[in-house]
Amino acid sequence: MENPELGSASVLNQWEKEGRKLSKWELCRVVKELRKFKKHKQALEVYDWMNDRGERFRVSTSDAAIQLDLIAKVRGISGAEDYFLKLPDTLKDRRIYGALLNAYVKANMREQAESLLEKIRSKGYAVHSLPFNVMMTLYMNLKEYDKVDSMILEMKEKSVQLDIYSYNIWLSSCGSEGSAEKMEQVFEQMKLDRTINPNWTTFSTMATMYIKMGQSDKAEDCLKKAESRITGRDRMAYHYLISLYGNVGNKEEAYRVWTVYKTIFPTIPNLGYHAIISSLVRLRDVERAEKIYEEWLQVKSSYDPRIGNVLMGWYVREGDLDKAESFFNHMVDVGGKPNASTWETLVEGHIGEKRISEALSCWKEAFISKASRSWRPKPANVSAFFELCDVKDDKESKEVLVGLLRQSRYLENKEYASLIGLPPGDVIGNELSVGIDKTKVNNEGDEDENDGSEMLLNQFQGSV
Repeated sequence: MENPELGSASVLNQWEKEGRKLSKWELCRVVKELRKFKKHKQALEVYDWMNDRGERFRVSTSDAAIQLDLIAKVRGISGAEDYFLKLPDTLKDRRIYGALLNAYVKANMREQAESLLEKIRSKGYAVHSLPFNVMMTLYMNLKEYDKVDSMILEMKEKSVQLDIYSYNIWLSSCGSEGSAEKMEQVFEQMKLDRTINPNWTTFSTMATMYIKMGQSDKAEDCLKKAESRITGRDRMAYHYLISLYGNVGNKEEAYRVWTVYKTIFPTIPNLGYHAIISSLVRLRDVERAEKIYEEWLQVKSSYDPRIGNVLMGWYVREGDLDKAESFFNHMVDVGGKPNASTWETLVEGHIGEKRISEALSCWKEAFISKASRSWRPKPANVSAFFELCDVKDDKESKEVLVGLLRQSRYLENKEYASLIGLPPGDVIGNELSVGIDKTKVNNEGDEDENDGSEMLLNQFQGSV
C-alpha cells in the first residue's frame, strides 16, 4: 500500500485492473495474514471490497464471524451489534454468537456477555468449549476464580470436552488463587485426558504461578518442560522463556535460551530483544543488557521505545537522572519516538530530584503522546507527585495533573481514583469508564511485567 489512507480497496482494484482475477481463497488468505499482524482495519477493508461484489463472493458463516470480530475491533461494539442484527438468520450459527460473545468479553461487558451466553445455551450452541473458554477469560480478568470453576463444572455436567485452552485457563485460575495443590490436581486430571497433550503454554503458565508462590525449583522444572514442548517456529515461546527465567532469577538460563533462540531464527523481532534486555536488567546484568541493546540498534527495522525505556528506567531507579536524560536524547537522535511510558520514566527521575516543573512538563508530554490505549499513569507516580506538590505547597501544579487525569477520563474509575488518593468529589461518571480495565489499574505501565495468565488469555483470544 503506497498510500495507506486509500485503503485496501485501492490495491485490490489496481491488481484487477492489471488483469489479475482475485479468488475468494486468495483474499481470505490475505485477511488471515493481516489479522495475524493485527492489521484489523486493512483486513476489514478487504471484506468490504468483497461485500461490494456480492455476486462474485458469497459470504459464509465463517466469513461473517470474522467480519463481526474485525468490526468490533475497528468500529467498536455498537458496530458489531448492528452488523449482528442485520445478518440473516441463516448465517447466525454458533460461530456468529461466539464472535459476538468474544467481542463483549474483550470489552469487559459482563452483563451483555452473560446475557448472550444464556441465549447461546437456549439455542443449543453451548455444546463445545469455545463459549465457556471465552467466559472464563472474562472471569479471569475480573479475578472471579470461583466463576471459572463454575464454567468447568458446567462443561463436565454437560459432557462438553475440555480442550487445551480450557485446561490452561483452569490451571492459571487455580494458581492465581495461590493454590499450588489445586493447580497440581488440575494438571493430574489433564494428564489423564487422552485428548490433551500439555503444550509449552501449560508449563510456562504453571512456572509463572510457582514463581509467584516463591517455589523456584518447581518453576524451573516447568520451564525445562516448556522448552522441550516448543514445536515449529514459535518465537513467542522463547520470549516467555527468557522473561520467566529472568523472573525466577536464573541469569545463565535466560542467556542460554537467548543464544538458542538466535541460532534457530536468522532475525529476531523487537519483542525478542525486549524480552532479553528486560530480563538482564531485572537480573542486574546491565552491562550485558547494554551490549545487546547496541546489537539491536544495528539490526532493528524500527526503533521500539519500549526497549529503550527498559534501560532508561534502570538509570532512573539507580538515581542517575543525567544518564537517563542523555539516553533519552540518544533515543530521539536515532529516530525513536518517545511514548507515554518514556515520559513517565523521566517524571519518576524528576520527582526523585524534587523538580516539580520539570516533572509536570513530562507529565504533559506523556498525556499528549499516549499512543497506546493501555497506558495509564502508575498510581505510585501520581501519588508521589501529589506528595511533592503538598510538601512544596504547589497547589497549581497538582491541579494541572488532576485536570489531565480528569480530561483523559481516568478518574471515572473509582478504584483508580482511590489508589491515587483523590477524594470522592474528584470522581465523575460511572465506576467503569469505557476502555478502562478495572483489573489492571494497579500495574499500569509495567511493560516488562510478565504475567502467565495474561499470556495464555492473549494467546487464546488470538486463536478465536
